Amino acid sequence: MAVRQADVVLVGGGVMSATLGMMLRQLDPSLDIVMVERLDHVAHESTDGWNNAGTGHAGYCELNYTPETGDGDVAIDRALTINAQFEISLQFWSYLVEQGILPEPKGFINRTPHQSFVWGEENVAFLKRRHERLSAHHLFREMEFTESPEELAEWMPLVVKHRDPMERVAATRIRHGSDVDFGSLTRHMVSWLESQPNFELMVSSPVISLDQRENGRWKVRVKNQNTGDITKIETGFVFLGAGGGALPLLQKSHIREARGYGGFPVSGQWLVCKKPEVVQQHHAKVYGKAPIGAPPMSVPHLDTRIINGEPALLFGPFAGFTTRFLKQGSVFDLFGSVRANNLRPMLSVSRHNMDLTRYLIGEVFQSHSDRVASLRNFFPDAREEDWTLQIAGQRVQIIKQAPDGSGKLEFGTEIVASGDGSLAALLGASPGASTAANAMLDVLERCFADRLKSDEWQSRIRDMVPSYGRSLVDDEALLNDVRARTLSTLKLKP
Repeated sequence: MAVRQADVVLVGGGVMSATLGMMLRQLDPSLDIVMVERLDHVAHESTDGWNNAGTGHAGYCELNYTPETGDGDVAIDRALTINAQFEISLQFWSYLVEQGILPEPKGFINRTPHQSFVWGEENVAFLKRRHERLSAHHLFREMEFTESPEELAEWMPLVVKHRDPMERVAATRIRHGSDVDFGSLTRHMVSWLESQPNFELMVSSPVISLDQRENGRWKVRVKNQNTGDITKIETGFVFLGAGGGALPLLQKSHIREARGYGGFPVSGQWLVCKKPEVVQQHHAKVYGKAPIGAPPMSVPHLDTRIINGEPALLFGPFAGFTTRFLKQGSVFDLFGSVRANNLRPMLSVSRHNMDLTRYLIGEVFQSHSDRVASLRNFFPDAREEDWTLQIAGQRVQIIKQAPDGSGKLEFGTEIVASGDGSLAALLGASPGASTAANAMLDVLERCFADRLKSDEWQSRIRDMVPSYGRSLVDDEALLNDVRARTLSTLKLKP
């Protein structure tokens, strides 16, 4: 059997693989790139618009990124980091729009104010302190805070209409927030890549084996699910960007750096309303505080969404317990991921997170009435018949081995790369897609370090991301320049 030679193999047809493929194509158009996807088309798992929040996670409204400290203060470092990372994605997308690679911005991103909303004395005090801390920093200087009934009625009419006037409420707002259709974004990028030479997309083609040869190159065996044919690909670099499927593939690689990693899968569901008279009354992403015991990705929010050009309102997500790593995966995914080197960390996490497990199982057994009752905290006039249940994507949280051999549940994303830089994988969930450009720059730095030092690649990467190598958290003038360009190019300016 002939062996297909390639420079790069991207496993998974989601936003991560598409972003890395696009960056590599801009840096070196001669690279021979193969993308393999297990489903019959790209961007159908976590990247699909219905499978994620589309928030463009920027830390503007997600209260879990700014936890309250023991002394009553608010920690903002994570929000600053995530905001700066999202600005990198905005720069990259702006470059692609300017180059004519991506279509008109409204085809994948739309201005949607990001708002936080809380009720009760303690929560209002927290939100006020959060606003004081964040708005003092240049990344968040446009953040507004209000307790005014008149302003709240303007910002979020559905949320405050017919609410108890004696209940103390407050909100913050960033007007240049966005809603991102990551499915459309990814399909546009992959479509452009397919139009270029030295790029091949193989769909319905899961990876069945992954072995490193003595010469350091990888042999990837892919099976066409329609014909049963096996394709052998030999490549110098493999990226595992397969969402929940990345961990099992990483384990197949047998690289030393994969030892000790496990996964904790969480499912999700949305309530969806497409009724025009309701949808037209709400134009924002409104985030609240997560219930006690809930995982961070379960922070409740009422969102304006535009997916494939169609407006809708989403509320959720309602988390759930699952053993699948992918929405279209197997119920045996979790059990199949257990190895001798991650058994102790996984048992440790399961033992110390029983409250989380009970919460997730409880979510599964909620009725439609129960879910709509939760929605009424954000939309008091919500009617059960206007909302339907939509299954969201799977999320696999990282279980990471601690120095003492126990396990820790990580809520975030992480790049795992081999010591020789020939393979990298992205594990974890939120903020995920929103920080894809930053994550893929990390892959380039770790796996293409020598080439990235060249003047040619340095010049090209700064064309794509003008702030590359500098800190948007520390440099206010740089942030001002960058944000002025991205808000204008992507038509997010209020």
